[in-house]
Amino acid sequence: MSRPKMLKLPEVLAELGMSRAAFYRMRARSQGPRLIKLPNGQLRVRRSDLDAWLSGHEELAA
Repeated sequence: MSRPKMLKLPEVLAELGMSRAAFYRMRARSQGPRLIKLPNGQLRVRRSDLDAWLSGHEELAA
């Protein structure tokens, strides 16, 4: 069984087209995808968590 794909924060920021500062401001407002802190202190986001978060924030363009 394969492990879930884990994205590094720069990969998430690139996909969202967002700066690190903007991402942390969003997180401070309790928004954004779930982060996982590894024992070495690095942050990761599961691919499935990011996809679910994006799906939950889709808006139809008028």
